[in-house]
Amino acid sequence: MNDFHFYTPTDYIFGKGAEMQVGALASKQGARGVMIVYGGGSAVRSGLLGRVIQSLDEAGIAHCQMGGVQPNPVDKKVYEGIAICRQAKADMLLAVGGGSVIDTAKAIAVGVPYEGDFWDFYIDKVKAEKALKVGVVLTIPAAGSEGSGNSVITKVETCQKLGLRAAPGVLNPVFSILNPELTFTLPPFQTASGIADMMVHIMERYFTNTPSVEVSDRLCEGVLMAIINEAYKVKQNPRDYEARANIMWCGTIAHNGTCGVGREEDWASHFMEHEVSALYDVTHGAGLSVIVPAWMAFVARRNPGKVAQFARRVFNVPQAEDQVAVAMEGVERLREFFHDMGLPVNFRELGVPRPDIDRLVEGLHHNKGELVGFYVRLSAKDTREIYESAL
Repeated sequence: MNDFHFYTPTDYIFGKGAEMQVGALASKQGARGVMIVYGGGSAVRSGLLGRVIQSLDEAGIAHCQMGGVQPNPVDKKVYEGIAICRQAKADMLLAVGGGSVIDTAKAIAVGVPYEGDFWDFYIDKVKAEKALKVGVVLTIPAAGSEGSGNSVITKVETCQKLGLRAAPGVLNPVFSILNPELTFTLPPFQTASGIADMMVHIMERYFTNTPSVEVSDRLCEGVLMAIINEAYKVKQNPRDYEARANIMWCGTIAHNGTCGVGREEDWASHFMEHEVSALYDVTHGAGLSVIVPAWMAFVARRNPGKVAQFARRVFNVPQAEDQVAVAMEGVERLREFFHDMGLPVNFRELGVPRPDIDRLVEGLHHNKGELVGFYVRLSAKDTREIYESAL
């Protein structure tokens, strides 16, 4: 196990009606003015935005707002939000939505006190050391951004989808409100895509060459098994509160650092998918359900140990002398699970039958360097083979 620094400053408030505590929580943080960031009209139609505003009003906290954040959030909305936030002199961001909304709020939070272009943080030109506080009312369990210091934004002009991973405590939300009832009306495809995203967040940490990480191995495996188990319950009954609650909490702990302490992480699959969704604007979780099995099959033939362990412990593949065969059976069972959830497992099913693989590979290695990933270091030749195998 590697040495590590684990710090999670987020205050989690979980349960029915928890969104009515937002005013008291913002007041506790010393907020005088809050900028509410949200996505489409569902937050308005459901009454959630109204309840949030009511809670802020009761706490005597001024507020402004910006809606219209779309999936695969873009830099244009960040620039718009920075201008609104500065004009209103808001000192806290409140994200009401899923990962795209939260990531946009974080980008605004780090951009407001910075005199330069917020994109500097995403291209590693400068390090994020100062930001406005961020609170969250989560509506889509998927990205885990409600518990992490990470944010992913797409720059439209250059088709770059890049992530910012701030130091602990800089962009981690100060509070996150999680009410499973807010997820009852999510469309099945959106639910399934969120499930794929949270699973891959765990798998990016799980597939490692770091030895002697049995505790976090078992944490990863247990959460993955719980997600799979609860996913079938939610598919059968979308209003199953307990199943929704378990899925929601799994999404949070998948990405708040709990499963990754003391181990080298990989992240090649996410980087490869970011190129796909930046170019074709596909749903991130659906892109991952295509890329990850292709990546796993590739690395299993070169470094089968952890993939075979995943197959045995998560999907109950019987032990055998041929570790590659065990690993590949695990990959097939993962594909079957994704299909059961209604997700694509190849580019054709994703709606991109003829992707520009040259452009995907070029963009990936331009943004992330000559080699990507750590479980198996991938060259441009390797990533091209993985993309092609997903056709």
